[in-house]
Amino acid sequence: MYGLLYIVSTPIGNLNDISSRALDVLSDVDLIACEDTRVTSKLLNHYKIKKKLISYNNFNEKSKYKHVLKIINDGSNVALVSDAGTPCISDPGYRLVNSALKKKIKVVSVPGSCSAIAALSISGLPSDRFYFEGFLPKKKGFNKRVNFLKDLDATIIIFESPKRIVKTLNKIFDLTGDRVISICKEISKVHEKTYFGLMSEVIKELSNLKSVKGEFIIMIAKRGYDLWSVS
Repeated sequence: MYGLLYIVSTPIGNLNDISSRALDVLSDVDLIACEDTRVTSKLLNHYKIKKKLISYNNFNEKSKYKHVLKIINDGSNVALVSDAGTPCISDPGYRLVNSALKKKIKVVSVPGSCSAIAALSISGLPSDRFYFEGFLPKKKGFNKRVNFLKDLDATIIIFESPKRIVKTLNKIFDLTGDRVISICKEISKVHEKTYFGLMSEVIKELSNLKSVKGEFIIMIAKRGYDLWSVS
């Protein structure tokens, strides 16, 4: 009899942001496949959970997913977690879930934190329709993707690193013009902050910082959205 594959959401910053169900699952499974065993160990130690871990990340997914499937095939229950948030959302896991479903293995969602949705909820931008882009191409294909995104009738969600945030915003500005944007960083952490306003204003504010730290989530309003659309 096959085991189960659990897709378990973990905190994106504050370790208290995890459900009791997620903790129960992590305590009960036979194995946890995690993006970085050091990061997951910190979470498990915080909740006094001792469990066997294996590394499962973007670098080894192609070689590891068959191994994890065999473990489930042999009857063991496995939890897949990422370093933060929900697995498979701009994180490894797609191949494992896809292959498990093809083999009729039951895949169970244990929902929780997702940085994109958390950011959207405090963005101040329309959330009835949105498009999650994840990370834009660093070089080849950047302009093509942004030109596609700028015409969508939806709020656009983009991930970016602190090293590239200002450069990326300037490149987007050149292609989209001065749109209304909201940018969140370090959600649920000590230095959580939201930047909101016209893109030109936010770029200026970030450019004036002595140092830029933390992971950024950029949300761009659709074409024609006015800063004062909601009074």
